[in-house]
Amino acid sequence: MVPLEMGWRHLLFENWPVDPDLVDAHLPDGLTPDVHDGSAWLSVVPFTNVAVRPSGVPERLGIRLPELNLRTYVTRDGVPSVYFYSLDAQGLVSVLGARLFQHLPYYYARISLERADGRIRFSSRRRHPGARPVHYEASYWPTGEPFSASEDSLAAFLTERYRFYTQAPDGTIRYTDVDHDPWTLYPAAADVETNTLFSANGFGTPDADPVCYYSPGLDVVASRSERA
Repeated sequence: MVPLEMGWRHLLFENWPVDPDLVDAHLPDGLTPDVHDGSAWLSVVPFTNVAVRPSGVPERLGIRLPELNLRTYVTRDGVPSVYFYSLDAQGLVSVLGARLFQHLPYYYARISLERADGRIRFSSRRRHPGARPVHYEASYWPTGEPFSASEDSLAAFLTERYRFYTQAPDGTIRYTDVDHDPWTLYPAAADVETNTLFSANGFGTPDADPVCYYSPGLDVVASRSERA
C-alpha cells in the first residue's frame, strides 16, 4: 500500500479525562496509556477527509470521506501516539480498503456534514453489517480566537500526534506515521444531541465535561502501515 495524501477539514476534538486504568483495560498488549496531569483521555472526532488519494495522484482525482472516530492516547517506545477504537466513514470502498491495507477498525456509515451560520452540523449512523450500531448527532463551532498549541499544553497533548497504532485481525500491533503542519485551533462549543460511541466500544459515558477544540483543518500525508 502506497502512502496516502488527504486533507482533514472541519474537525471537532471533543475530549474527556478518564482513569488511565479504564483506557488500559481496552488496549492491546504493548501499548501504554498516555496521561496528562494524571488523566488518560478519550476523544470523539467528527470531520471530513477531502481529496483522499494515493501519494502522487492529482488532488482533483481524490475522494471526499466524512468520518467519525473514537480514540485515545498511547505511548510505545516513548513515542506519543493515537490509538483508534473505531472509525466510521461514508465511503464503502474506502472502508474496505482501510480495513484491508491499514488494518484500521473502520465501519461503513451514512454521514452528513453541513456548514451554516458559522456552525458545522454533523450526523452519522453506522450501517456496517454485523457491527454494533452507532448514532452521533451534533453541531459544533469555534468560540474564540485561533491559536497554536504551546509545548506541553493540554491542547498539544490532544492534537499534536504524528503516529497512530491499531491491532490487526491476527493480533499484531501495527502503526502508521502521519506528516502535517502544526494545528491551528480554536476554543469550541458543541451541542451533542446523540452519542452512542462510548457504549458501542464498551465504555460508560465519562462524568466530566469535555474539553473542545475546533480546527478548519490541514493537509496530511499518511505512510503505509508497518508492523510494530
